[in-house]
Amino acid sequence: MVKFVNPTEVLNKIKLKSDMIAADFGCGSGGWVIPLAKKLEEGRVYAIDIQEEPLSALGSKIRLAGLQNIKKILSDLEIENGSKVPALSCDLVLMTNLLFQTEKKKQIFKEADRILKPRGKILVVDWKPESSLGPEQGRVSPEEVKVLAEEFKLKLKKEFSAGDYHYGLVFEKD
Repeated sequence: MVKFVNPTEVLNKIKLKSDMIAADFGCGSGGWVIPLAKKLEEGRVYAIDIQEEPLSALGSKIRLAGLQNIKKILSDLEIENGSKVPALSCDLVLMTNLLFQTEKKKQIFKEADRILKPRGKILVVDWKPESSLGPEQGRVSPEEVKVLAEEFKLKLKKEFSAGDYHYGLVFEKD
């Protein structure tokens, strides 16, 4: 049986506390935002995307779920301070199905590093390079992501398969 990535299962692999502050880079219409916000019920989730349409769809999902701890941000993560999130304010940054879509991967990591608190974590979930599904262009191997993370002195804490078509990496900031 084919196993697709399950956000709740993946989030369970990280030690989350209900009062954490997180940012979902390239959140789209909220496939990860909603399950994350439910786990961080006393915290906050910044849902950041460059496109207005998915953020609008996310707004409807937030209302339906009755969640009060999500802040939507329309912004470009490929520019300096692109997330509009305060420096050193986040416990967790999600980059799920994001890196294959950008050529400015280093800037994305730079922004994540800027907003992460010491001991904060980055969760990367992206398409396995050998996967038969998903985008043909722009896939990033786990090894490439590790090299990028090392540039920002982020330590690899966990590596796992996130379903049949995705891999997962968890990094921690010193």
